[in-house]
Amino acid sequence: MHFIDQPDVLAPFVEGNRSRAFGAGLDPFAYERVTGALRSLYDWPAAFRAVGGRLVEDAERYAAEGRTVSAGEALRGAARWLHVSTLLPHPDAAAMADAARAADRAMGRALALTEPSAVRVEGASFAGWLRRPAAAGPAPVVVVVPGLDSAKEEFHAVAEALLARGVAVCAIDGPGQGVMAAALAPRADFQRVVGEVLDALAGRPGVDVSRAGVLGLSLGGYYASVSAAYEPRLRAAAAVSGPYRLDWEGLPLFVTDTLTRRCGGVREARAFARRVDLTDTAPRIGCPLLVVEGGTDDIPGVTGGTALAAAAPDAALLSVPHGDHLLGNCRPEWLPRTADWLTARLAPAA
Repeated sequence: MHFIDQPDVLAPFVEGNRSRAFGAGLDPFAYERVTGALRSLYDWPAAFRAVGGRLVEDAERYAAEGRTVSAGEALRGAARWLHVSTLLPHPDAAAMADAARAADRAMGRALALTEPSAVRVEGASFAGWLRRPAAAGPAPVVVVVPGLDSAKEEFHAVAEALLARGVAVCAIDGPGQGVMAAALAPRADFQRVVGEVLDALAGRPGVDVSRAGVLGLSLGGYYASVSAAYEPRLRAAAAVSGPYRLDWEGLPLFVTDTLTRRCGGVREARAFARRVDLTDTAPRIGCPLLVVEGGTDDIPGVTGGTALAAAAPDAALLSVPHGDHLLGNCRPEWLPRTADWLTARLAPAA
């Protein structure tokens, strides 16, 4: 049985994604209205895409009236809603890919209106946006890496927190994520993707790649950790709700179904899950590492980040006892501290 076909799965999925949706910036009242009208998870993608589409229409009307700020805000909202429409392991892969592309376009249009200094950065294995702080001079840069079913459009608050502290941000979709999901399967050796991003950033105005860090969320926490172990240019890393190890047999159906669809088959998904294991990698992490965990984030089949914090040579653990997965229910208790921690470690050498 596929995840979406389980009986009585709608209500738990709506509840389980509530704090994640709010953390991504969706209006909570709109989320309740949209999800309250659903009769099946099969209807989730279209319902969320409809909100995104209406926001795009609003943006076009605002732009025609010369209201650039309102147009940009509406397009950012559209990007969020369009992305959240893709969270399910839905059988209509073409519709999921269309929504991911629409989210990417909306974010690009929003940045063009409100932040024209933002630059599209692409490579063979990634696509993203480089955003630089207002202060003059080369800034340190953090690569923001999403997780299994997330994308660069989800973590606006993370990017804004770093930009406010004078740090440039390159938020990306890598293999299996966002606009790259239809073309490339997830890969466990994500240090190669981060290396490609740093190569693409080198020499760009306003960016000091010698002061580079990485911040990964959910499965992106594993990606950040493995990159910190094998990409020597990284000076600091943060892993938020990231796995230390995956056990396929224990994983919930949502995770195995999502992995199967994004990897291209059960055999490929199992092979990928086996490689998500930091047991031998954690001791190799040579830069400072911050591990951020929610105390209520207990996913079957997933060994959490506490083990990573214990195994990495220079690691600190920030645990919020009531935090859930991605800590969307307690952002003020981890995001400012994480942004400050990264900023301090990417500061110029004394």
